[in-house]
Amino acid sequence: MSKTAHRLFIFLLAFIVIVVFIYITYIGSSFYKTSIEERFFHQDYKALKPSGVLGHGFGIFGSAFMLIGVLVYMLRKRFRTFSRIGLLKHWLEFHIFLCTLGPILVLYHTSFKFGGIVAISFWSMVAVFASGIIGRFIYIQIPRTIEGRELSLSEVNNLKTDIEATLKHSVNLDNESYDQIIKLTKKRVGIYHKNFLISFFKTINEDRKALKHVKSIIKHSNLNKNEYKNLINLLKNEISLNRKIERLTTMQNLLKYWHVAHLPFAFIMLIVMIVHVVIAIMFGSKWIF
Repeated sequence: MSKTAHRLFIFLLAFIVIVVFIYITYIGSSFYKTSIEERFFHQDYKALKPSGVLGHGFGIFGSAFMLIGVLVYMLRKRFRTFSRIGLLKHWLEFHIFLCTLGPILVLYHTSFKFGGIVAISFWSMVAVFASGIIGRFIYIQIPRTIEGRELSLSEVNNLKTDIEATLKHSVNLDNESYDQIIKLTKKRVGIYHKNFLISFFKTINEDRKALKHVKSIIKHSNLNKNEYKNLINLLKNEISLNRKIERLTTMQNLLKYWHVAHLPFAFIMLIVMIVHVVIAIMFGSKWIF
């Protein structure tokens, strides 16, 4: 998949989620804003109640999306047989799409009324969704191959560019400017704090300032537009890699701890959801068929 095709793929997935959310909110806003005691008398009650045509459908499709999202990603990740079917990161993105759209539909299926065993599944789903966002953040901090394999520290170091040689051959700079750029891109420029989150966001701010300073230095160089853009991207990548190397061990450990928290909630959600579906079917609950 080309870069343009991948961007269109991500845009389409995000567009579907946003459109579905806006549409359901629009058609059901009046019903969902009505108090639970008065909903029985609302004109949309038969359609949007949990056992209604639309409400029940939201639950069926939402549950199916989450099951498919979890199963296909686990199969692609765990079994060699499926390792050649697309890139792992694309499957992860599809997993995130289904496991974002699914909870939205399930939320509207409940019509914002939680109770009994279903509440356990719902709040487990919320925990899985929230931890998934955190997990995605941690995941993208760890350098990987295009196939999605995690890189070792030595492999990450091999990705680094010889900035000194590139600057000497590409840009006509005085010694002071040259030294400043090397210092900004090769050395730590962040403000560190014992709290990881504070340190993380402070270093992001420092990286932004460093890149802005670098741009001001080479702005009046003899580079054309494309050469300037390529050099800035190169320097940006160098700063990003330096940060990822500094945080690599921390992020790898966080990802291990994240799996410990994420997977149990996912299993609880799925088990209770299956129990809920079985009980509903046993009591004769049917949809449009």
